[in-house]
Amino acid sequence: MDRRRFPRLEAPLYARPARLRRVDKQQVLDASLGGIRIYSDELYTQDSELELDLFLRDGSSVECKARVAWTRKLAKDAVARFEVGLAFTDVPPLAMDKLKSVLVADDEGGPADS
Repeated sequence: MDRRRFPRLEAPLYARPARLRRVDKQQVLDASLGGIRIYSDELYTQDSELELDLFLRDGSSVECKARVAWTRKLAKDAVARFEVGLAFTDVPPLAMDKLKSVLVADDEGGPADS
């Protein structure tokens, strides 16, 4: 059963912690208007709040806030130490409009909500 409440966003979308310009932005694995799924080498505590910069394919970026919905430890030989689901908690209206502009319906199954 597909538990998604929000349609998926069209890729590519990149993210990094807000105001950490020295940190490379990374590709988002899965995204919707409800949140994103990323890889991370840092362990985040469930329900902790993060500020994010999201980078859209047109070169623009938006800032938003999210909470850690879940984390999964990955195998030692994986591309990162953790997979992290982030749920958006505060997306300014202009940022939401930009995200909606790349919205695509997802009729295929797949991972549950980010």
